Amino acid sequence: MAGPRCSSRVRLMAFMAFFLAVLATGSSTAQVPVLLWSSDGLPPLASPAAGHIISNDQLTAYLSSAFGSGPHTVLLFLQDKLSKDDFTVFGGVYGNNKDSAFQNLEAELHSSSSSVTLPAVEWSGSSAIPALLQEKLGVSPVLVDADTLSHLSINASVSNLLLISLPYCTGSQKPCKEVLRDNDEIIGQVLSSMKAKNVPYTAIYTGLQPSRVISETSVSSQAMGRSLLQADVTNSTQLIMFNGSGGPCIMLWAQSLSISLSSTSDWVDLAKQTPDLTGSMCNGTSSLLVLNYPGIVLSFAMSQKFYPVSGRNWFTLDTVQLQSNSLTANFLGARGIYAPAEYSFHCQSVNSFRDALLVPNSTAGNTTAWRLNFIDFQIQGFGLSNGTNFSYASDCASFFTPGIWMGLLTSLLMLYIFVYGLHMIMQLNTMDRFDDPKGPSISVPQSE
Repeated sequence: MAGPRCSSRVRLMAFMAFFLAVLATGSSTAQVPVLLWSSDGLPPLASPAAGHIISNDQLTAYLSSAFGSGPHTVLLFLQDKLSKDDFTVFGGVYGNNKDSAFQNLEAELHSSSSSVTLPAVEWSGSSAIPALLQEKLGVSPVLVDADTLSHLSINASVSNLLLISLPYCTGSQKPCKEVLRDNDEIIGQVLSSMKAKNVPYTAIYTGLQPSRVISETSVSSQAMGRSLLQADVTNSTQLIMFNGSGGPCIMLWAQSLSISLSSTSDWVDLAKQTPDLTGSMCNGTSSLLVLNYPGIVLSFAMSQKFYPVSGRNWFTLDTVQLQSNSLTANFLGARGIYAPAEYSFHCQSVNSFRDALLVPNSTAGNTTAWRLNFIDFQIQGFGLSNGTNFSYASDCASFFTPGIWMGLLTSLLMLYIFVYGLHMIMQLNTMDRFDDPKGPSISVPQSE
């Protein structure tokens, strides 16, 4: 008995190591694992390389070969959420099977006549795999549980698709490991009932959707060295986009669009509201983005112009206009908010009162106290060649920050002192004449 146990342990460790290798590679595509095993055999499938994601077309081709002819009884264990991380976190690694939350599942994978493990299958929707199985088998799925299955009569001469729904720990009071262990017990009970009925079956364990989605960007596609970061528009704050006749032409995103109508009033964050873009327009030389909120209108006027010195077009945010209660305040931004026409402009802080990039230009006395404060602000009014994505961001922070300048000047001063000292040392000369020991000694007359 020692031989089979060692073999099973080696297979389990290899299985989990493969999951770890796939996890280490990462991917920006949502994916779910799919585990298949059968009591009467499955078509062979080469193990995918670590990090490879099985496409829907590849999965369809394999299921076509597996269920292409003859009746089949398929048990689909469909968990609400499942990712390969669940196996690496809650599975028994390093041979510690007693601590695994998938003891019955691992036992079935090792004892079945054939099994196929697909750690990463492209996820395109919650009903993709059930719909695909329904198409291949030509039958509708029947929702069952362990109790009803034990009393259910199964006709093996026709195809059957039995769906066993399993919960996940999201919103549950139990820890994830306990929920997965309970699901594993259900899998063991269902398979025991099928074995008692002596009905050949093919079992599939997968998820309705991934439990963990980690978006990563390939290192090879990133520019190396120091670069400016674009605003992350995946935040809950809404991306504001105005579509012209030829598609998107103005985009704005900010973590906060705060306004204050007096020096003592509270700040109002407009970024948490959805604006109406009525009045916005764009063409080849100017763009106007009008954000209409209840009782407040915030407008951004931009223009682009060709500058012969740089040999390129530049766009500027000419004015930001704030209207409230029939009063209007204008803020000039052209001196500090500008970028090449094909770029976007980004700044961590754009305000009208401290290191102001927006200079108040209001003549009405009752609007001079109005203030603007935009946090993590990014805007683009021209050259939206990327469609729904910002172009490369020209940041308001210059490349040489005050800290860098202080470091450079200090280094140059220290270098100057070192060079001057070295020069003085090199100017030292040794004596070229000495006292002759054979001649008369030097005498120094002493007189009162």
